[in-house]
Amino acid sequence: MLLTQNKPIEEVLESLGAEKNIFLLACNGCAEVCETGGEKGLSEMKAELEKAGKTITGRLNVDFLCNKVLVATRLAREMNKIEAADSILVLTCGIGVQAVSKIVNKVVHPSANTISVGGMQGLWASDERCEACGDCALDYTGGICPITFCAKSLLNGACGGTHDGKCEVDSEKECGWQLIYERLEKMGRLDNLKKFHKARDHSKMYPSKEIREKTFYDIEK
Repeated sequence: MLLTQNKPIEEVLESLGAEKNIFLLACNGCAEVCETGGEKGLSEMKAELEKAGKTITGRLNVDFLCNKVLVATRLAREMNKIEAADSILVLTCGIGVQAVSKIVNKVVHPSANTISVGGMQGLWASDERCEACGDCALDYTGGICPITFCAKSLLNGACGGTHDGKCEVDSEKECGWQLIYERLEKMGRLDNLKKFHKARDHSKMYPSKEIREKTFYDIEK
C-alpha cells in the first residue's frame, strides 16, 4: 500500500492554471483508504474546483489506477469527456499518475503527495516507480518521475554527463531527463523546464502528525 495526502488546494489550482475544463480520475485502491481518492475524494475535489470556476467534463473511479490494462479499458468508455477536457486531475499515488500519463495523450496533474510509511512496500511488475518523496513533481515533468528515473534524482534538468540519451551512472539506462524532455516536447509544455525547483525537503516524506495519529497508532489506542 502507498500512503497519500492531498496537496493544498492552492497548489492544485496553481498547477491547473488557466485550464478551464478538467476530467477527474480517482483510485479506489490505496487512495480510497487514505480518503485522497475514491468517491469521497472525487466529490470533495469536484466541489473545490467548481468553486474555483472550473468545469468538470467527467469523473471516474477505477479500482486500481496502477493497473494500466484496467485503466485503459475504463478510460476508453470516457474518451469523449476526456477529449473535452484541458487536462486530467488524478487522485492517487505517484504510481497511478505515471500509469495514466502513459495511457492518455493528455496533460496529467497529481492531486496528492505520496508519503513514506517506512520499510518495504512490495515489488512492482511494471516500470513506474515512486520514491514517496512527499512533494510530487509529476505535474511539471509530464508524468515521468525525476526522482526515480534520474539516477541522481535531479529536479532541474539533466546533468552534464548524459551521452547519446544514456545515463552517466548506468550506460544501459536511458537518461530520465531526456525522457522528460521528449514527453514535454510532445505535449507542447517545454516551458515547464524554465521553472526552478528548490532542493528537496526530505521531511515531507513523512506523514503529518494528524495522519500519524489517525493511521499508525490506532492499534495502540
